[in-house]
Amino acid sequence: MSTTREDWDRSYADGRRYSPLRDAERTLLDLLGPPPDGGRALDVGCGTGELAAHLSSTGYAVDAVDWSETALAEAGARYGETARRLHLDVESDDWTPPNDGYGLITLRPVVPFLTSRDRTLRALGRRLRHGGALVVITPLAADTPAERRGVALDEDEIAALRHGRSSTERHDADGLAFLVLRGPRQDDTAPRTTKARLSSPDDVGIPGKGCGGRSSTPSPG
Repeated sequence: MSTTREDWDRSYADGRRYSPLRDAERTLLDLLGPPPDGGRALDVGCGTGELAAHLSSTGYAVDAVDWSETALAEAGARYGETARRLHLDVESDDWTPPNDGYGLITLRPVVPFLTSRDRTLRALGRRLRHGGALVVITPLAADTPAERRGVALDEDEIAALRHGRSSTERHDADGLAFLVLRGPRQDDTAPRTTKARLSSPDDVGIPGKGCGGRSSTPSPG
């Protein structure tokens, strides 16, 4: 049985949180350069809002999406009006993006928890403005204990995300892969990667020093 919104919300209410945004992640985000005038960013699975607040501090107008009302309420209490917060599931709900699209869409670490990665990433890609980037931040399976394998991506899964893009970059730091994906997929021949959500939010912890993922229970947003 798939995890429900109520399960994820309860896990936040019970005190499970992101691990903090790492300096290495901030450095890698800075490599993207400053946002263009009027640049907008979308943070998918924003949790309690640290990454969205960071993007706002660099000059983006930010939409922050999560399906946990508890997480969004805490983000508002912590960071005020640094982002427009949206309570929805990007895999099944719809919402109105900016007319000119987003210059940046971030997923930290959200991709391992998507039911249909290809479909969801394609849909998000259609919300990018010309020249925009999807940024996927994920723990690496090789650096993740076997009992936590479900929170990470392996090399084949990472290759599938990069396949067919007009431009991709990869940076590794602190047990994370940092992927910058630009341009639409050129064809439909990439391996399909479909994965059920974890059966319980308690399965999600990511132990280990330096892992920039969520330490306990992420929300897929």
